[in-house]
Amino acid sequence: MKERGMIFNSEMVRAILDGRKTQTHRIVKPQPELTKSSGFSWKGAVFGSGSDDHETNRNFAHVKCPHGKPGDRIWVREAFRVMGCATDVARLMYKASERNSFTESTRTVSVGECTKQPSQNWTPSIHMPRWASRILLEITDVRVERLQAITLGDICKEIGCGLYDFRPATYGFQVWEELWESIYGEGSWTADPWVWVIEFKRIEGGAE
Repeated sequence: MKERGMIFNSEMVRAILDGRKTQTHRIVKPQPELTKSSGFSWKGAVFGSGSDDHETNRNFAHVKCPHGKPGDRIWVREAFRVMGCATDVARLMYKASERNSFTESTRTVSVGECTKQPSQNWTPSIHMPRWASRILLEITDVRVERLQAITLGDICKEIGCGLYDFRPATYGFQVWEELWESIYGEGSWTADPWVWVIEFKRIEGGAE
């Protein structure tokens, strides 16, 4: 069992805390290529784990997802700031919860060596150390598929909503497309890249 850090924005952190978000999609890097000259075989150093589709499973069967496998853990990287710091104790505030009560938005953590100083500036999620993380996830499933192959049910798991929120159903795909392009840029949905579909559940084990 391995642990890896993964960045989530504040909206997604709130959805995880509420128990609404149980899935994330991440682009496969580098993207595989199918070429006639190679007999329609994969070209490129691709890491994958397979899916329900027979052909996709065959091509990804011998490689690993860089984000982990079922049973591995993900500690959530999110924006935070240090409100106070002693020799081995730090008082942290998390941006995703800043609108909640002080008790809900802050946490005191014990660390072996606290090197950060109290600051009013937010520390970007990419710079969050493991000891500051408050959310730990366990991977329950990993598969690979095309971005546009997503189902409405998986959109709900990704965004953190219910099927009843999308009437008509096409609205759900529109919301997902707009969200994806807000993160990865214009044209990223049309490109229909291969993506990792990582399902998870929240477990105890974040910073205390």
